[in-house]
Formats: sequence, C-alpha cells, structure tokens
Amino acid sequence: MAASRKFIIGLTGNIATGKSVVRKMLEHLGAYGIDADALAHRVIAKDAPGYQPVVNQFGKFVLDSEGWVDRAKLGKLVFSNAAALAKLEGIVHPYVGKAVDHLVKITPHHVVVVEAIKLLESPLRDKVDTIWVTSSSEENQIKRLAEKRGISEDEARQRMAHQSPQKEKVSAASVIIRNDGSFEETWDQVQEAWIYLFPDASTVDTVEIPAVPKPLEPSVDLSRVDLKVVRAKPGQAEDIADLVNRLSGGKTNLNRMDIMAAFGEKAYTLLVTGERMIGIVGWQVENLVARIDEIHLEKGLNLAEALKVLMAEIEEASRQLQAEAVLVFVEPGLVQRNGTWSSLGYKPRSIDELRINAWKEAARESWVDGTDMLFKQLRVDRVLRPL
Repeated sequence: MAASRKFIIGLTGNIATGKSVVRKMLEHLGAYGIDADALAHRVIAKDAPGYQPVVNQFGKFVLDSEGWVDRAKLGKLVFSNAAALAKLEGIVHPYVGKAVDHLVKITPHHVVVVEAIKLLESPLRDKVDTIWVTSSSEENQIKRLAEKRGISEDEARQRMAHQSPQKEKVSAASVIIRNDGSFEETWDQVQEAWIYLFPDASTVDTVEIPAVPKPLEPSVDLSRVDLKVVRAKPGQAEDIADLVNRLSGGKTNLNRMDIMAAFGEKAYTLLVTGERMIGIVGWQVENLVARIDEIHLEKGLNLAEALKVLMAEIEEASRQLQAEAVLVFVEPGLVQRNGTWSSLGYKPRSIDELRINAWKEAARESWVDGTDMLFKQLRVDRVLRPL
C-alpha cells in the first residue's frame, strides 16, 4: 500500500453486536476510527446543519426542554415507522458521508475503520476497501441493549426488527467477527484478521513493562526519577489490573478480564520509570472530543512533571485523532488544591460553560458522578467546519 493511500475498513453489524468494541480494537492496532453513527448524532445537534431539517420534518415534539433533539423520542418515532426512518436517513446520511470523506482525507493514519450500522444501505459501501461484520446472538443483543441503553425487551426487539436481517450483512462480509464470547476471544479474531490484511504489521500486543517486577528501593526518590510514557496494550491487562489496584489503595479489585473489557472502550497511557509502571491514565476520543476518566499515580511523584509528560503524550495522540478539545474528570477540589492543571492550560468548566454544542453533548455523555470537569481546547478551527 502506497504511503498516500488510505485503506478503509467498513465495519457494520446489527445493533448491539459489538461494532464499537471491534472499532476500538482496530484503533489499538493502529487504525483511525470513525464512528459514523456518532457523526449522525452530531449532525442534528443545535448548531449543526441537520438540526432544523429534523425539527421541520418531525416537529418540536422531538426536542427536550433545552431545545436539543431528544434522541430517545426521535428513536421511538422512527424505529416504529419505516417511512419516518427513511426521511431521517435522507436528512442525515448526506452530511455524514461528507464528514467521513473529510476525516479520511485529513487523518495521517494509513488505515481507517468506518463504523456504520447502515454501511451496506448507504453510499459509504462504495468508499470502503473491505467489509467487516460483527455478529451476535439475539439473546446477547437484547441483554446488551438492556444493560447499556436501559430499554425494555419489547423496545429492543422493535429496534432489531427494523434493521436488515443479520444474515444479509454476514453474506456481504469479507471478515466476520463473532462476538458472543469474551473480549479476549473477540480480540484474537480481530488480530488474526489484521495480520491477514497487513502481514508486515505488528499487532503491538506485547508485554514489555511488568507492573511490579520488583519493589522500588526505599531510597528511590520518585520526585527525581526519569519518566517516559508508553501506550498500554491488551497483552498487559493483568499487570495493569495489579497497578490500578495497588495505586487505588484497595478501593478497586480489578482482574485481567476487567481490564481486557475496558480496552473495548478506551486506551491506557502508562507512566514508566526504568522497568516499572508508576502511573496510568485511561482515555478515549469519541466524536472528536478526548475524554479522560481515570488517573492513577504513584505517591511521591513530582505531580507537575508527571502530568506534564502524560498530558503532552495524550494531547498529541488526541490531535492525531482530530480531537478538538479534552475533557478531564477529576476528584472534586483537585484543581483548587494544586495549580498543575491550570499551568497545563486546563480550566474548571460546567457543561453550560462549554461554548460548542458538540462539546456539551460529549460532556453530558461522559460525565462521571462525583467529579469535577476540566477543559482544554486543542485547536481553534473546528474539524468539521468546512462542511
């Protein structure tokens, strides 16, 4: 594949079959992930071009008390009416297609994965080089919809009934990922398919830095040690669980499979000295906003230096993923007790103080109860403004 050529994986599958988990796995392997369904949500935000057409088509009934499109109300309407769903898709899909084209063009990554539940029914199908399909049992689909979206079994079945049969998607697939087992079983399938497509690429699933190879000597001054940061890999899940449990002071009791499952939602960046992990940050970029919801650091570290090197790495990675801003969820009062965050450009913000509606929506989706939110803008220009 030529350096300038983008190889595009089209990832689809019916609702609650694990598409987003597989997209995250491909991101761990080096792909740039685009969630077309999240872009569809962004298209109908207050300041977005699809907002008014949706209101004109479906009425103010679909708005919440603050004037946002209430996706739950809209979903109940369109998933029970095929004609209404077609009208919504007619509004949203053209904008999503333009957004995907733009993101593919500007990303420096050579492999892109586009997740879209309607991939095969939309023009996106003709833009991808290979089609991957996730499949799952109906029982597991209903269970996931109940657990993650809080909808009833009847509503889950209704939504599933308004999608094309799973077997039609499977028949169009170059790669089928069976997602009824553990995260690890799914990860193995994704790695195997990745190696088949890119035989010269590494799966980068190596264990190089154990969490606790040996205790630090009492004389070691952590405030003076050399620090570096590395991207954690799923193969380090057991060591990461040990690290988080140790740094949480017994507040957590995570195991290897807990961390493997977490890799289906986020990335981990490790803080290392020598051969020892001494800190970890859990983060993700979704819908062009970076979100940090886990920070664990060894006591005795120079906090200013540790956060400086960690955030520099995460911000650069987030920029590579086209993130416009970073949201950090921290324990209450942390900013007031320590000026390090403000020196790095992070300011306390409420949701209402965020000036871009897409950022507000990201904050609503990601807010962690019992925390304060810090905000930093990574770029002045909006990634999708050209649209």
